[in-house]
Amino acid sequence: MADGGDGRVRTAGSGGDGGAGEPAGGGMLLHVGLLALVLLAAYRLYLRWKKRSGLGGAAQQSQAALLPRMKRRDFSLEQLREFDGTRNPRILLAVNGKVFDVTKGSKFYGPEGPYGIFAGRDASRGLATFCLDKDALRDEYDDLSDLNAVQMESVREWEMQFKEKYDYVGRLLKPGEEPSEYTDEEDTKDHTKQE
Repeated sequence: MADGGDGRVRTAGSGGDGGAGEPAGGGMLLHVGLLALVLLAAYRLYLRWKKRSGLGGAAQQSQAALLPRMKRRDFSLEQLREFDGTRNPRILLAVNGKVFDVTKGSKFYGPEGPYGIFAGRDASRGLATFCLDKDALRDEYDDLSDLNAVQMESVREWEMQFKEKYDYVGRLLKPGEEPSEYTDEEDTKDHTKQE
């Protein structure tokens, strides 16, 4: 032990050569290790942010942009089920008897989306009751006659929101109902009206 003249007592190995009892360069190795951990944590946070912000679903979004606009037609429940985002890249759903192309909202209505249960289905009852359970959806045509006034108003509000945001592509047919024949002129007029 020795006094270095500044009032501090020094022992062997503490004379400024890298810290208390560690060899020179050990502090540098510690700093590099900490830097690597910080960079790894930042990279993992970036990946989580990217996934949440939808940048990871860019391939789905670009695929949706490549699909041509769907021609106007009417759908039975069976025909509608083909457009659930798994069997067909296009995603359709029905609200209050109207069918909408929600493909551009695949982040929400695609197989992995929070509302994916509605893809290829009549979503009216689930939206009216704010229920995302499969039990809320019917496998046969649902006339919604058992819904109360508040729930029916909710369905109409959802219908308006879908009309504003997504393309209307046709009607959901009741059992035994024949599909309408749409002309190219009607189809073009309705699509330009929505834009």
